[in-house]
Amino acid sequence: MLELLTGAGLALAAGLNAWIPLVLLGALDRFTGLVELPAGWAWLSNEWVLLILVVLLVAEVIADKIPGFDHVNDVIQTVVRPTAGGLAFGSGTTATTVAVTDPAAFFASDQWVPVAIGAALALAVHLLKAAARPVVNAATFGLGAPVVSAAEDASSVALSFAALLVPLLVIVGIVVIVLVAIRVIRRRRRRRAERDAAARSPGSEPVA
Repeated sequence: MLELLTGAGLALAAGLNAWIPLVLLGALDRFTGLVELPAGWAWLSNEWVLLILVVLLVAEVIADKIPGFDHVNDVIQTVVRPTAGGLAFGSGTTATTVAVTDPAAFFASDQWVPVAIGAALALAVHLLKAAARPVVNAATFGLGAPVVSAAEDASSVALSFAALLVPLLVIVGIVVIVLVAIRVIRRRRRRRAERDAAARSPGSEPVA
């Protein structure tokens, strides 16, 4: 159970920011005793890999806070974040952490399974994030983009640490994400209904 929560938390965090969970996994393995990556994932703690991940992290943090460009970034990240989520889930569930000292054997038998699960989880969160951002930008004339992006980055960090140190807290993160998803879906449906009503109104012009 803890292995699943650890992997899920890292994958969900990757859906918000592709690089944060990978940087934390590699850094904690290299510089602390909180995480011990298995041999197959030890490359994450290589100093050159960490340097590249940090550079990519900085680039995404900046790009995601620029109104308009954040949409372009989300399109690019449609491939990147699920990939990172698969890597994070796979490495997290087979690593020895302070919370998980005996990773489940069935993950080692079919290594593609956790990667696929992580990719799916990260993709779901990414799609939610990508759907919510245009609503925020439209409602705040783009001014809310940096604030929301910073909150997403902070949530990614919090989810990553929770997954590695106190996996049960990931349940709280999952509940929050589900509630946000429900709110975003309802808001988008409401906006679509308003556009349809305006388009049907006599003398009104169709709304794009």
